Formats: sequence, structure tokens, C-alpha cells
Amino acid sequence: MNFDRIRDKLNILADAAKYDVSCASSGSNRTNSNKGLGNASKMGICHTYTADGRCVSLLKILLTNHCIFDCAYCVTRKSNDVPRAAFKVQEVVDLTINFYRRNYIEGLFLSSGIFKSADHTMERLVAVAKKLREEENFNGYIHLKSIPGASDELMYEAGLYADRLSVNIEVPTISGLKLLAPDKKHEDFTRPMEKVKNEIARYTSERKIIKNTPKYAPAGQSTQMIVGASGESDKDIMCSATYYYKKYHMKRVYYSGYVPVTQDSRLPSIGSEVPMLRENRLYQTDWLLRFYGFSIGEILNKQHPNLDMDVDPKLSWALRNLHYFPVDVNTADKRLLARIPGIGMQSVSKIIKARKFRKLNWDHLKKIGVALNRAQYFMVCESRDWERRDLDADKIKGMILKNSKGKFRNQYSTQLSLFN
Repeated sequence: MNFDRIRDKLNILADAAKYDVSCASSGSNRTNSNKGLGNASKMGICHTYTADGRCVSLLKILLTNHCIFDCAYCVTRKSNDVPRAAFKVQEVVDLTINFYRRNYIEGLFLSSGIFKSADHTMERLVAVAKKLREEENFNGYIHLKSIPGASDELMYEAGLYADRLSVNIEVPTISGLKLLAPDKKHEDFTRPMEKVKNEIARYTSERKIIKNTPKYAPAGQSTQMIVGASGESDKDIMCSATYYYKKYHMKRVYYSGYVPVTQDSRLPSIGSEVPMLRENRLYQTDWLLRFYGFSIGEILNKQHPNLDMDVDPKLSWALRNLHYFPVDVNTADKRLLARIPGIGMQSVSKIIKARKFRKLNWDHLKKIGVALNRAQYFMVCESRDWERRDLDADKIKGMILKNSKGKFRNQYSTQLSLFN
């Protein structure tokens, strides 16, 4: 083995893979057996994070950065003048096992540019996972990136060896896809998603009758959308995300702020700021829709097609709907408690349990973990202190921002100065 060449390939293909953020590993319950290597149990695997907060917990590489497509947003587009490389199947297997034995990684995230055809590329990705499972007895986490346009047969085989599969939709809308990736068709993305969804449903059904039914993608499937490349509003992005959650039973939809990598009149220019704050707000909205009982129309609509950058989406909704407040934490139901800014779902559960024994005051709520700097303006409790005064939305917002701290605070310092 030429170690210098392998190192050069690793530098190129690991760097090219960094733009894909959909590499979380939660949800798999594959356990070690027959004295094999690794364990992807429910405890999950160790994560590390880059300076901008992206998860890089796995050996995250491309099989190759050669590609037959010319997607405007992609660093590996065929017209882009970048160093090219390709791993052999056995090289990826050896790297994974050697990195694992040295305790560098706990699993593999493998994607690829599309070379020759979708099926040819997908076949090689599956071959890597199959060798790891059957020849190396590797039980660690494997996430395979499904190739748009791959056949149903290959998608089925991929799910037998991988813990999670994902097809990155990349551009949130069909019109954006036609603009930035005219060689691709929307159905090339959705057909593999439909296949994975159906196979997971079949496995779940058969598992009830036959306990030793082979696992199929136990961590489900995910997808990724690029934020800030094609001009969609936040409403467009979240409507698309909700569609994929409902239609294809996605475990996660990831949002990736567009990093300018090529000069193109259809895209933000090289050197433009990556919309990290917008990405953060989309994740917060995603969380509200999935776990807090909000609907898209409450947070994003024709009057408010984009999220506020200076406050989180739940606070923004509360400021627009002050008629729902104040909420009495000692009597309100779970749904109303969850809509109070500064109260998370864990705190909601603690409040409901604690108030069975006594009425709660501000000290109790602080010990429970409620963020009183925000919550105090939207609720009342068993206390005369800090009760909500007759303040309008702008005054409440100003008082909260004046006393807030966060890693994105400097990005809206201009707004903050209005309240000093």
C-alpha cells in the first residue's frame, strides 16, 4: 500500500466531504456480536465538533470527488478545477478499521461524487459497507449517502448493511433545483427516499412475526438542504422540510448554510458570509414544529415569510401573540407551557410533576431550569415579584435583548444599540 498516496487521497476526499452536515448517528441499535469490532448501540457514538458547530464524529469521506454532474453549488462539480481523487473499495475498508482500532473514530460516513452512473457509484458504496460487515465483522455505525437515481435493488441492499441512509435534496424547491442543477430531476431524489421508507415499514411489520428478520436501516433516513444558495424564503425551506418529514418519515432534515466555493452568477459571490445565524434559526424552528406542537403557519406565513434574526422563533411568535399571555404555570396545560419562551420540554415535564405537590414560585422555576430572563414576561406564578407589567412587544423585546448573551449576538449588535 502506498501510504503517501492514501494520505493525499484522504486529504482531498475528507476536505470535499466537510460540506455535508447530515452525519448525526442517533437512532441505531446495532450491537456487537461474535466478538466483532465496534458497537452502534442506543448509547450512540462519541461526537466532536468543528469551530462552527458542525458534527464530525465519524470518518467522513467521499469515495471519489469525480462527478458527471455540474451542480452550481457543489465543490465537486465537473467544471470546477479542483484536485481529483478516488478510493478503492478496500482502501476505505482498511482506513475505517485502522482508524477505529486507533480510537480515532466510532464509525463511517461515506458519500461520493457520481462517476459513470448512479448505479455504478451506489454499487461501490454498498461494497464498502458489505465488506466491513461480513469480512471485518464491523458492528460500528455506518451512514451511507444514497445516490440520486440509484436502483431499488441497490437501495435495498444498502439498507441491510448501513445504519442510516440519506439522499440530500440539497435545493429546497423544484424551481431552485432546475436553476442550479439542471441535469438532475426531482424524482431522482424522491424515488430512493420512497424505497427506503417502504423497506423500513416492511421490516417493522415482519419483525413483529419473525424476530430474526434482518435489520434494515435501523437509524432511518435523513436529508439535507442548502440555505442561502437559491433565494428561497425560510417559509419555503420549512414547508419543504415538513413535506419530507411527513411523506418519507425522515429522522432528520439538516440545514447547511451555503459556503461559496465557486464563482457563478446564480450564487452568492466567493467571500460572502455563510448564513450561520439563519441556519441556527431554521434548526430552532424545526425543533418547534417537531416537538413543541407548533404549525408552520404560526411561525412562518405570508406576513412573516422569514425568521427574525435577532430573536429565536418561539420568542418571535410570543411577541406577535401577546394575547395568549400571561400563562399561569400552576394551572396551564402542557401545550401552553411549551409555548412560553425560555421553557423547554424537559422543564415543562418538571413543572407538571412539581405542581402536584405545591404551587410554584419564581425560586422553584429557577431551580427547575426555566430561563427567567425571557419567561418572566409571559407567565405568572405563586409570587407577586417579577409579574408581567403592561409592556408592549417592542419594550419586552428590547429588555430581553439588552440582557441576552449568545454566540451570534454580535451579528445583530445594530438592533441591540437601539435599546441601550
